[in-house]
Amino acid sequence: MKNVVVLGSTGSIGCSTLDVISSLENNFNVYALAARSQIDLITEQALKFKPKRIGLADESSAAGLVAKLGQNSLELVTGETALVDLAQDSEADIVVNALVGAVGLKATLAALKAGKVVALANKESIVMAGTLVMEAVAESDGWLVPIDSEHSAILQCLRGEAPKQVSKLLLTASGGPFLRRPKERFAAITPEEALKHPNWKMGPKISIDSATMMNKGLEVIEAHYLFNLPPEKIEVIVHPQSIIHSMVEYVDGSIKAQLSQPDMRVPIQYALTYPDRYEANFVATDMTKVGSLSFEAADLERFPCLRLSYEALQSGNGYPTVLNAANEIAVEAFLHKEITFNDIPALVEKTLDEFKPPVVFDLESILEIDDWARRECSKAIKNLKKVLS
Repeated sequence: MKNVVVLGSTGSIGCSTLDVISSLENNFNVYALAARSQIDLITEQALKFKPKRIGLADESSAAGLVAKLGQNSLELVTGETALVDLAQDSEADIVVNALVGAVGLKATLAALKAGKVVALANKESIVMAGTLVMEAVAESDGWLVPIDSEHSAILQCLRGEAPKQVSKLLLTASGGPFLRRPKERFAAITPEEALKHPNWKMGPKISIDSATMMNKGLEVIEAHYLFNLPPEKIEVIVHPQSIIHSMVEYVDGSIKAQLSQPDMRVPIQYALTYPDRYEANFVATDMTKVGSLSFEAADLERFPCLRLSYEALQSGNGYPTVLNAANEIAVEAFLHKEITFNDIPALVEKTLDEFKPPVVFDLESILEIDDWARRECSKAIKNLKKVLS
């Protein structure tokens, strides 16, 4: 029985993780849950799974949670340090980092340095600080197992193969809801339209990232650090059916692919049970019903966020951190209907252009870069709104 900490338990990945644990209840125990402020949902989760500890990043929500649950034997931790506290808890075996955004970085590093198995859905941790994260893996007893379906697929395809035999990673992308929409109509895209992904059920931020294909760009950066391959050996291929989750091409021309239904419970369970496979009650993939599978090249002109991601990765030196921070601010503004869909990549590119890399790169400087990029992008949004008004 392994103790699991679920950071971001009220989000899409967090809820799916708890669903997986329910089906494997004899193997995993929910030791701790953490969220920002959704006390109604985390109360339901706490009553069902009876964790020993709960973390709330928003301290003002603590009283409401206590009123719902009572004190009992439950330990409540709040504030900015709550996530790190739970991530490095001595009784935890596995830390599922399902947080969205830069807030997940410190928890990832803390868990790895404490020797935990980190099941990582928070791709921003690696995008922001890939070198630091991979150093933490190398210097501790911690493991890092990706939850993203694409990186889980690559991990599965690489098992039993020598790294030197890998020719290329092929990250598949659905293309999102606007794959066939003419570029000249992008400016009129609404948040409601962008949130309707054709294949996956995801949270708002990642849904918008999928629509702009920034999500795939972040995955390119993540793949670079996870699998130690240069950007030119990581290719994005559009695969609208979302059945093949990624592929690995080898030096002899062979290609391995991992296929399954577009259901995040599949990679989540693999991350929890890695390197083993447990029986699951998910919907099986009937290839006779899937029918045909199609592929096409990713269009970097229609989806400039993907181009910007490759450029940021090539530049290194803090540019991926800026890319991620500016994108978070721009996406939030789009969701609040303060900017247009086309403004998202424009604002990210403007922030990247204004960036001047520091001399030293450590956690402190990365957090400073993140803060600078958020302020810079926010300032650009205010200026844009003045022009529009």
